[in-house]
Amino acid sequence: QVQVMESGGGLVQAGGSLNLTCTVSRLPLYFSQYAMGWFRQVPGKEREGLLCINWVGDTTHYVDSVRGRFTIFRDNPRNIAILQMNSLIPDDTAVYYCAAGKSRTCSVSESDFGGWGQGTQVTVSS
Repeated sequence: QVQVMESGGGLVQAGGSLNLTCTVSRLPLYFSQYAMGWFRQVPGKEREGLLCINWVGDTTHYVDSVRGRFTIFRDNPRNIAILQMNSLIPDDTAVYYCAAGKSRTCSVSESDFGGWGQGTQVTVSS
């Protein structure tokens, strides 16, 4: 079973930065063969897809409010995906989830992701 673990969440002041790390193991194929996505969920709201990186490193943003502030990277030898978050605002407060795709290509649909982490809390104070 695919194992996904997020780390790096915490409390940060508005305008600050955080880097979230997603570590993946037990994939059927090499980590480089899978797209990776980052999602977030605010209490009382549905989880939303933020960004995705495909197997060759092309990225897709799904939420306009994070465009230009959030970036996704992957380090294939280390089996990790990183969400770099800059210029954080209070509306970014949420639980952030990482997910391993079922294929090489990106998608905003949760059904296209087969392994999910437990999430990491990010709180941005004003």
